[in-house]
Amino acid sequence: MKIGYARVSTIDQNLDLQNDALKKLGCDHIYEEKASGKTKERPELTHCLKSLRPGDTLAVWRLDRLGRSLQDLITIVKNLEALGVAFVSVTESIDTSTATGKLMFHVFGALAEFERNLIQERTQAGLTAARARGSVGGRKAVLDDKQRAQAKAMMADKSLSVGDIAKTMGVSRSTLYRI
Repeated sequence: MKIGYARVSTIDQNLDLQNDALKKLGCDHIYEEKASGKTKERPELTHCLKSLRPGDTLAVWRLDRLGRSLQDLITIVKNLEALGVAFVSVTESIDTSTATGKLMFHVFGALAEFERNLIQERTQAGLTAARARGSVGGRKAVLDDKQRAQAKAMMADKSLSVGDIAKTMGVSRSTLYRI
């Protein structure tokens, strides 16, 4: 049996492209999931993997639809291999039922991780350069230094409740506690 697994990262995204490719490949059943690849909890993937039997084939549209990382992807495919289940990635034309397919799987997986690492390095370099120019990341402070000092003085007075001070200052109680 050919079993398909299709995943998109957000609810707004559409599974049609993946489903069409998996149906064209001849998948008997397709598990669909709308969850970020970063999250470990992917219930449909869990159901999909539990449904596989020796001789089955698991198909995905692209490698990144299956694993959260290269290590996760390799672990999943090794577990499939131990079960006697083949793995097919439509876009990368990988079929682990062949020796060439196994080699291609590892090469594409390594390239995907390399690309992700380059993106992380560029992001970090950009943040470092921005900090060197004086940019501070994150949200702007709700209160300026003068307002913070005023809030501290009001909280030290103890005659007003934290809720009243928060309303007066136009902030939440938790903001006052952080100050």
